[in-house]
Amino acid sequence: VVCLSAAWADVSHLVTPEPKVPASPYVFSYQAGRAPGHVDRQHTEVSDGSGVIRGAFSYVDPKNQVRTVQYVADEHGFHPQLSHKLEDSAAVQAAKKRHFEAYNRIAQEHANPAPGQVALAHAPHASAAVAHATQKHLSAFERIAAEHAAIGRQQEAQRLALAAQSEHGDVDDGQYHP
Repeated sequence: VVCLSAAWADVSHLVTPEPKVPASPYVFSYQAGRAPGHVDRQHTEVSDGSGVIRGAFSYVDPKNQVRTVQYVADEHGFHPQLSHKLEDSAAVQAAKKRHFEAYNRIAQEHANPAPGQVALAHAPHASAAVAHATQKHLSAFERIAAEHAAIGRQQEAQRLALAAQSEHGDVDDGQYHP
């Protein structure tokens, strides 16, 4: 018999939100090349300070064609527009074909389980090793949680004892109290 228990702890006090820093407007641009006087890439970007960024970059591809990407980046994401339609190489086409063949085969197997095979929706289960590791983790968690609770009770008792002494003036804090 495996008994699993879960514990919940509020850790929201551990997360410190990042302060919002207002965006500042900026503009930059550069050109570069592999040889003096030869430009084979460039980039320009402009931000109006409202969080919207517009830009473009160009480069010379291995086939000596200039490729340009114009983009807008805003709260909804990065939106590129390409100057040329992308074409898959023969290797990429072959990899895509193998991927879709494997995907379709697996989808078919999962849609029609073999006789005697459990349908995939009911199949997930923990192996003996996973069940053992899970139980070991939960046992350690419960032990640590109990230790922390005991420490908390001990500290609270000490705090209450100190507060009771303070009310009666029995605390020697090194200060003069007439």
